[in-house]
Amino acid sequence: MLVVENLTKVYDNGTVALKNVSFEVQDGEFLVVIGLSGSGKSTLLRCINRLIEPTEGRIYWNGRDITQASDAEMRQIRREIGMIFQHFNLVERSSVLTNVLTGRCGYVNPWWSLLNYFPEEEKQRAMRALERVGIADKAHNRADALSGGQKQRVGIARALMQDPKMILADEPVASLDPVLANSILDYLEKLNREQNITVLCSLHYLDLVQRYASRVIGLRDGELVYEGSRGDIRSITDEEFKQIYGEEAQRLSVSGK
Repeated sequence: MLVVENLTKVYDNGTVALKNVSFEVQDGEFLVVIGLSGSGKSTLLRCINRLIEPTEGRIYWNGRDITQASDAEMRQIRREIGMIFQHFNLVERSSVLTNVLTGRCGYVNPWWSLLNYFPEEEKQRAMRALERVGIADKAHNRADALSGGQKQRVGIARALMQDPKMILADEPVASLDPVLANSILDYLEKLNREQNITVLCSLHYLDLVQRYASRVIGLRDGELVYEGSRGDIRSITDEEFKQIYGEEAQRLSVSGK
């Protein structure tokens, strides 16, 4: 279970990215964060695993205070929290297999990862992760030879190497076309449904949110302005929509399946 209490993030230049945000995520939920660009979605996800340091507030993961955790404790906590990035965050000139193996760095001897050495059992684990996302045949290709959708599947496989209990997905389909967007979210939904992996995902398009979310929170200018179930978001009113996206906003969608 994830508990976020009164989370605030103020950057050094004075920008208030998050302001007193509080919510909970139950085990096995597929929680989607919505809001305009600049609303605080990415900052929120990156504060949860301390890629960004919160200014105020508390974040608890299964009873452990992430905000107060030492470096050694965070190394343990991050084993349970996988991260998927909008722009894939791959080492382009390295092989797909090597990129996936980096997801195991929290478990193996740090010197091994620096020397690009991984035991055979870890390589087999990486191959199984690639099989789960359907691109085991690309294991020895360079990452820069892949399409956008394939790169994101590598990102999912890398996250799976952590044996995560939760996956944070920061705009994972923002740079993909509609067909690939649905494909990637299908993978995440399958992991959520079949392995009970909690998913916390930021998305833009409302029809994707309505298709995949079990619950939704909305951010606007760093503040929590909406919280609803799958049923709530599927029947969202124009007033609620404008509360999240502004008075001038119009409902746009991406064609799905």
